[in-house]
Amino acid sequence: MKIYLNGQFVGRENAKVSVFDHGFLYGDGAFEGIRAYDGLVFRLKEHIDRLYETMQALSLDPRMTRKEMIKAVVATLKTNQLKDGYIRLIVSRGDGDLGLDPRKCSGRPNVIIITDKITLYPAELYQKGMAIITVKTVKNRRDALDPRLKTLNYLNNILAKIEANNAGYAEAIMLDGDGHVGECTGDNIFIVKGGRLATPAQGCLLGITRQAILDIASKTKLSVSEGLITLDEVYGADECFLTGTAAELIPVVKVDGRTIGSGKPGPMTDQLLKAFKELTKKDGIRYAV
Repeated sequence: MKIYLNGQFVGRENAKVSVFDHGFLYGDGAFEGIRAYDGLVFRLKEHIDRLYETMQALSLDPRMTRKEMIKAVVATLKTNQLKDGYIRLIVSRGDGDLGLDPRKCSGRPNVIIITDKITLYPAELYQKGMAIITVKTVKNRRDALDPRLKTLNYLNNILAKIEANNAGYAEAIMLDGDGHVGECTGDNIFIVKGGRLATPAQGCLLGITRQAILDIASKTKLSVSEGLITLDEVYGADECFLTGTAAELIPVVKVDGRTIGSGKPGPMTDQLLKAFKELTKKDGIRYAV
């Protein structure tokens, strides 16, 4: 494995940053998780646009243009001869002192790109569906740390993941501060009721896979809405599924011990999963290894 580190490709054992990097000390930075499918980086431009939006909010200058960042991602995949894989793109603040002030940092951010294989959930869960719970850890308030920003500070999600793991579950729903459904610890959530598709519009990351599903729904004339969703609406849904770069699209058949719909992956979930698989073959930037 070769890792991109500030313009150079280095082995895993040499891919190191200083302990004074503010990304390590304070979670001060941005990241993206991206997928490559058979020599095509799925919606790479959209991922890079979101990365730069996060960095803009953090006043973080990567000293690279968007085109240069895209080229670096593709070059890392080529260097590792990966046609299918997961890409973790990280931009941290860089070296500073032990204080919070980002002005004390060197001004030279660390840009890191790691490419590898990933399997988030067992294959059988995509066939049978998964059971999840709701945890007490709520999403950060938008006026404190906007959940739409994909920063290195993921402690909110990690605390929720610990709750889920301690209860014996791989994933969990997180509510927003007003008690509405936000998202899961690492995935967006959708429900289907009466043929209508719905997903939360606040308290969540505006996921790239989430948007892909919304685009598919729009093109296929499926009724879809983005808005407030309550837990009771999830419990009473005909279908439920999660989306994310690593998870792709995975059905949920039980929430908090309540069976969703028939207790099996539903027809709209199957339809959208098949359409998403087709989309990953053509929507992105193609490269050759």
